[in-house]
Amino acid sequence: MSEFAPCPKCKCEYTYPSDSLLVCPECFYEWNPDEVEAEEAGSKILDSNGNELKDGDTVVVIKDLPVKGAPKAIKAGTKVKNIRLTDGDHNIDCKIDGFGAMALKSEFVRKA
Repeated sequence: MSEFAPCPKCKCEYTYPSDSLLVCPECFYEWNPDEVEAEEAGSKILDSNGNELKDGDTVVVIKDLPVKGAPKAIKAGTKVKNIRLTDGDHNIDCKIDGFGAMALKSEFVRKA
């Protein structure tokens, strides 16, 4: 086991230092461990109030959201349970009663 961080691309545990970088012997990826830590700290998903969201949280919709192809909008105050966080523009995957599987933007919800 290595005392260094695993490779961020292939998760190999056998990384080794080379000058100020870490190198992966399996995929030959080189990275600066300080930059990776800064990226991970900056990739938090925040709700409309600035609270950090995590997988499994319960959130509340803060404004009416129109849904393409649906006759009605998701009303403000709708509670959404057990969210899953994803990468991309719509960073919350969830199931909403009466609508089914949806993708929401974190700026339109607040943590319950």
